[in-house]
Amino acid sequence: MASGNNLMEKLQDEVSCSICLEYLKDPVTIDCGHNFCCMCISDYCERWSTAGAALCPQCRAGFLQSTFRPNRQLANIVEGFEQLALQTDKEPMEKLCEKHGKKLHLFCEDDGEAICLVCDKSREHRSHTVIPIEEAAQDYKTKLQDTLDLLRQLMGEIAKLQAQEGKKTTQWKEKVRARRELIVAEFAKRHQALEEEKQLLLQRLEEDEEETLRKLQENTAFLVEQSSSLVQLMSEIEQKCQGNRVRLQKPEAVHTELQDSYDVPRVRETLQKYRVDVTLDPSTANAYLLLSQDQQRVRVSEKRQDVPNNPERFDTCTCVLGRQRFTAGRHYWEVDVGEKTSWTLGVCEESVSRQGIFTPSPATGFWTIWLRNGDEYAALTSPLTELMLRVKPRQIGVFLDYEAGEVSFYNVTGSSHIYTFHDTFSESLRPYFYPGVRAGGLNDAPLSLQPGTE
Repeated sequence: MASGNNLMEKLQDEVSCSICLEYLKDPVTIDCGHNFCCMCISDYCERWSTAGAALCPQCRAGFLQSTFRPNRQLANIVEGFEQLALQTDKEPMEKLCEKHGKKLHLFCEDDGEAICLVCDKSREHRSHTVIPIEEAAQDYKTKLQDTLDLLRQLMGEIAKLQAQEGKKTTQWKEKVRARRELIVAEFAKRHQALEEEKQLLLQRLEEDEEETLRKLQENTAFLVEQSSSLVQLMSEIEQKCQGNRVRLQKPEAVHTELQDSYDVPRVRETLQKYRVDVTLDPSTANAYLLLSQDQQRVRVSEKRQDVPNNPERFDTCTCVLGRQRFTAGRHYWEVDVGEKTSWTLGVCEESVSRQGIFTPSPATGFWTIWLRNGDEYAALTSPLTELMLRVKPRQIGVFLDYEAGEVSFYNVTGSSHIYTFHDTFSESLRPYFYPGVRAGGLNDAPLSLQPGTE
């Protein structure tokens, strides 16, 4: 096999041009007997000939350009050899150069490919860095081994990171589980505490009910006894015709009003999550109202203010609306009424009349409560519903539940519920404020909106 390969290489040398190092194309023979590609030797002569004579590139013998002889027989041999070199699949043999059919002894680092000795001397690779193919193979083995070691190192680091992430995942799930159990436990405690407090309040209410009913029954029995005595006395008087004066004894008074202490505790804490910032809308304020720059306080002025006469403004009643419009959800805000002797607070429909004098009521689109004469509280229903408050409120809480159709009022000062309207809402609702009349300066203090966050 080795001798066969050497023979092939020798034959390749014979059919190759020593100028271009490729297989001979259109071979011609010069005077010294050497063969070259017709194009290669013609170019050579154009560059190096003198008076039509030149030296052979291979043996340096002189020749004339006019004596070129085409070598048809050699051309046929070259063609046959090219076909023979391409038939590499007929018997297993070492891979050869596709262009020259020679062994690939070298490696071109610039092109990254194996080449033969002829390729090395060709124009294509003449300026490239070329090394023995065994050396290149060893270099690539080293590089591949280094890359493999690096990849193994990266795989180890990835495995460590995966383990760390798995540990973090387990820890996070444990934290979530613990926090979930804590939340459930805390709410269970709150539910239990509220249930116990509810049972205590219900028990107190039941005891008061029984005590009040007992007193009322005693009063009824007392009155029945008095009635019987009076009937007997009347009978005696009629018999004796005597004018004895008889006085009726009134039974002991029994209070039938429920105490504020029956209100559900910590209602304000529950309402805080629905707390909203409410500000006053200057475009709706009556001309005799003064609004603060932050639009959170309003009071009545002695003089009319120079304001535009727009249709949204209350032209007669000294009222003002909040900027906010509510069409859904739950909303809670607080108003500081201080020591004022007169005010009206609540909500109203967007479409309420702004002209002339009107009476607020649910029928006209208002759900409000008021204070008059310093101590007279009422819900503005039709007719009015008088409200009995044990503690004078300095702050009023207003809670709107649009979907439930409820507007509730709370005495923030006394931590108690005042009144709740029940209705059905069909349009936008806005906060409503009436700071009352000045009353000779006794009611000059402003209504002040409390910030939405504490």
